[in-house]
Amino acid sequence: MSRLTRWLDRTWYPGSEKNWDDLLFRELILAQLAPGHAVLDVGAGAGIVAAMNFKGHAARICGIDPDPRVVANPFLDEGKQAVGERIPYDEGSFDVAFADNVLEHLADPEAVFREVARVLKPGGCFLAKTPNKWHYMPVIARLTPHSFHQLTNRLRGRAEVDTFPTLYRANSPSELRRLAQASGLQLESVALHEGRPEYLRMTAPTYLVGWLYERIVNALPALRRFRIVMMVRFRKAGN
Repeated sequence: MSRLTRWLDRTWYPGSEKNWDDLLFRELILAQLAPGHAVLDVGAGAGIVAAMNFKGHAARICGIDPDPRVVANPFLDEGKQAVGERIPYDEGSFDVAFADNVLEHLADPEAVFREVARVLKPGGCFLAKTPNKWHYMPVIARLTPHSFHQLTNRLRGRAEVDTFPTLYRANSPSELRRLAQASGLQLESVALHEGRPEYLRMTAPTYLVGWLYERIVNALPALRRFRIVMMVRFRKAGN
């Protein structure tokens, strides 16, 4: 990171931290947790996002991911290598489930949502954070090959092994409403956020473009649908 980028960070986004969206999502999850809860992290991976460590906030933290590194994830009491279409837990096992930057990777989101609904207890909560498909970054991602995504993330300091193909089949409010209805979940809330333009901080000119975009979509309510981060809350019917 250049000195100019660090100066722009301090000038335009004082106090903003890397992974600001994960910190917001953490607060949303913490608001739903209780000490006696059983929690499922859908797409837990290797445990590289510190904000997704909820040990001590619930009775049991489990996680699934197709990545074999999930079994050694230090944030989990139990990690299982599995896909969301076939969650290896009994019906009604969890009070809360969450997915951090997972929905954009799903080939069959309806099957995953049905499985999440199955393993939730009645009244249980499913929380998800995912990119909004109408933001410029997912639009660019849908028009470019996976190798370009790997290059971009490498420039941002993220390992290629942690850059996964994206499909964006569950990444708009309308798609999420449809998935909720199809899986027996109730969509309680959708919040859209735009913050520091993490993908455009590579150079001063791109940073300026991202800063202008952020100011515009946050200033004009009519343009909120173009903000980058969607945070959603679903509820399974019941007590």
